[in-house]
Amino acid sequence: MSVQPAGAKDQVARLLTLVPFLHARGAVRLEDAAVALGVPTDQVLADLNVLLMCGLPGGYPDDLIDVDLDALEGDGGDGVIRVTNADYLARPLRLTPTEATAIIVALRALRGSAGEETREIVDRALAKLEAAAAHGSPVAQVDPGDTPGGPELVRLEAELRRATAQHRQVRLSYYVPSRDEQSERIVDPRGIVTTDGFTYLDAWSHSAQAPRLFRLDRIAEAVVLDSEVLSEPEPPRDLAKEGFFPRSPESTVATLELDPAARWIVEYYPVHAVRRRRGGRLEVDLVVANERWLQRLLLRLAPHVRVLGPPEYAASYADAARATLNLYG
Repeated sequence: MSVQPAGAKDQVARLLTLVPFLHARGAVRLEDAAVALGVPTDQVLADLNVLLMCGLPGGYPDDLIDVDLDALEGDGGDGVIRVTNADYLARPLRLTPTEATAIIVALRALRGSAGEETREIVDRALAKLEAAAAHGSPVAQVDPGDTPGGPELVRLEAELRRATAQHRQVRLSYYVPSRDEQSERIVDPRGIVTTDGFTYLDAWSHSAQAPRLFRLDRIAEAVVLDSEVLSEPEPPRDLAKEGFFPRSPESTVATLELDPAARWIVEYYPVHAVRRRRGGRLEVDLVVANERWLQRLLLRLAPHVRVLGPPEYAASYADAARATLNLYG
């Protein structure tokens, strides 16, 4: 079973559940932990590799949580998770006024881009923190300022919501990271959706003749037109059910093998699947809209990446790498 791609926010949530679970039970079999936490065993292993780099401030060996991966995965291992040097997690949490202030500011910022369900959870946490802080501490009076993205992003979202309600087309100037270019297009807005801390316009793109998601902080300009939408009105998609990166005729999936130094791309680019390999390497299926963009990315990652497929992408990358090396000859 492969590790499902996920953002940093999802991984932090899992770790906050995983560590107290392991600490309370001592030694736990890998399969039992996966069942209890509702994730694949490969995902638990991936999270344990991250856990090795977590701990108290300072970063010295004695500050970090220790996970015995040799006993878990090594030859002759018994498949049991053993976590040590995490006793401080059993102590009740005590926040200083500065720490409480930082958490309240972060929660208020998160609330600005959260969906209704998440906003309810954030509001409950804020209520508890602010009630506790009100007893002799000024942190309940903290004003975090504007929501993430600033007032311009707030105004943009309001304008796009009005265009959606009025069934008006919008002309966008939009940065496309997969092609590293600024594009101009006319869209029929369908609604605003939020996922992983970012806000998107879900709309029908007339240039692509397909629905597309446009991240608001990548929209350089949005002009609401007098023309009415031409596509059939539909509600915005449910990203929790449909997924964030649906395949389209315009995209190709490239399979890459990444050394540990290149694993960061999983957090920044659209991937369909991630599979763990020996030596800390990953095999990923990366969604590619433009081969030229992929070549630039691969040359940046060299020598820590190998193209496993499709064959034509592997060949073009090898040619580009040789041509680049010849420039130094």
